[in-house]
Amino acid sequence: MRVSRRNAATASKLSSPGQPPQPAQAPTQRTTQPETQTNTRPELQARSQTLLQEPLQPDLQADPGSRPQPTVVIFLAFAFAYFLSALLRAVTATLAPVFNAELGLEAADLGLLAGAYFFGFAAMQLPLGRALDGHGPRRTLVTLLAVAVSGCVAFALSTDLPMLIAARILIGAGVAACLMAPLTFYRRRVAQGAQLRINSWLLMTGSLGMMASTVPVQWLLPLVGWRGLFWTLATLLLLAALLLAWLLPAEPRAPALTQPEVASVGYAVILRHELFVRLAPLGFFVYGGLIAVQSLWAGPWLTRVVGWSAEEAAGGLFGINSAMLIAFLAWGAVMPRVSRRGFDALRLVVWGVPLALMLLMLNVALGSAAGALHWGAWCVACTVVSLSQPAVAAAFPAAQAGRALSAFNLVIFSGVFCVQWGIGLLVDGLRLRGFGDADAFRVTFLMFGLCSMASYAWFLRRPRHGADNLI
Repeated sequence: MRVSRRNAATASKLSSPGQPPQPAQAPTQRTTQPETQTNTRPELQARSQTLLQEPLQPDLQADPGSRPQPTVVIFLAFAFAYFLSALLRAVTATLAPVFNAELGLEAADLGLLAGAYFFGFAAMQLPLGRALDGHGPRRTLVTLLAVAVSGCVAFALSTDLPMLIAARILIGAGVAACLMAPLTFYRRRVAQGAQLRINSWLLMTGSLGMMASTVPVQWLLPLVGWRGLFWTLATLLLLAALLLAWLLPAEPRAPALTQPEVASVGYAVILRHELFVRLAPLGFFVYGGLIAVQSLWAGPWLTRVVGWSAEEAAGGLFGINSAMLIAFLAWGAVMPRVSRRGFDALRLVVWGVPLALMLLMLNVALGSAAGALHWGAWCVACTVVSLSQPAVAAAFPAAQAGRALSAFNLVIFSGVFCVQWGIGLLVDGLRLRGFGDADAFRVTFLMFGLCSMASYAWFLRRPRHGADNLI
């Protein structure tokens, strides 16, 4: 009966070509035809925008036999893993005096040791993107966390600098998915405003991890030592991996992965994208420099430039990370409303970065008078650049989210490694030429500020296309 009705509608159209098409013909028009033309870039970006507003697709949902978990529980599982990742990233700033006293590590050694984490982290980003798009966030994240556990065990057993560096590289590689996995997970599942909120609140849990790496670690050191600390972190990472394996739904498949415009896109297309090119230097110097200073060089500045004790510096770092936590909490609360009012992420970056640059130069000019309050203000001002990550993700279809996010994360953490190690090398080099500690740090941070200004100028000079402002 249904076939006869469809045939009748078709015959009616053929006999009366002047009549408008009938609704019953819609199914017959949707025949499968091979695509003979490659989608143009505007079509790809239009598809990207459409995916943001589509409801959850069946291939993104868990298998019928899997346990549904509350959204809050899944977020907390992701947040716990990212908390540990941030703690491991920043703990070298608190342990720097200990390593200097026990192992005789100088500024360049400390910069290399801290940067080894970011080297392993950055080296994993491109394979990580393909793994997230191909195998899903759960399998990728749980597998890499096992690598992080082995890295913490190796660090606890290390006896010299090369062993410590190798262990830090393992740790960095192992926690490489702790932010990208949840961002990819939520990019496929929630609306744009919710993505901005989740991104900010995940970074807030990272600030909690940074806070835990300061005064709490300082309290634990007399009790367990730095080796016992890393045994504890290995245990907590193992617990996080087990929780994620149990709580996360069955492996999601990337939406529309078989479509030619999605499946054929590799990293070359992502790296050439106009928005990616505009934001890359800013992510390298400003965002990467923020993490480099927050996770290592804020501590030595407070002890060697300001003259604080290790305990006072740990308290200062605790205050800096508390300010970061409040900043990310505020971004998560206001961004959905700001987005609805038409203020996109790029416009906020344009307005916010000059404030960060001015505060950095003020700290350089103040020298020994620039304490934790001043560096906390600079760090908070730099958080506006964190909005660039969801902006990059939104510029590509959801099936490419893992690769787009990982490619941009590679830029950021390559910047962290280069800035972190470069500051140590330049400080030591200036000291060899007769500079005092305070002057060596001030000149080094002046050079860093000039590089940050150049990256902002590049961001402003690039031509703006409407497709860039996707948020």
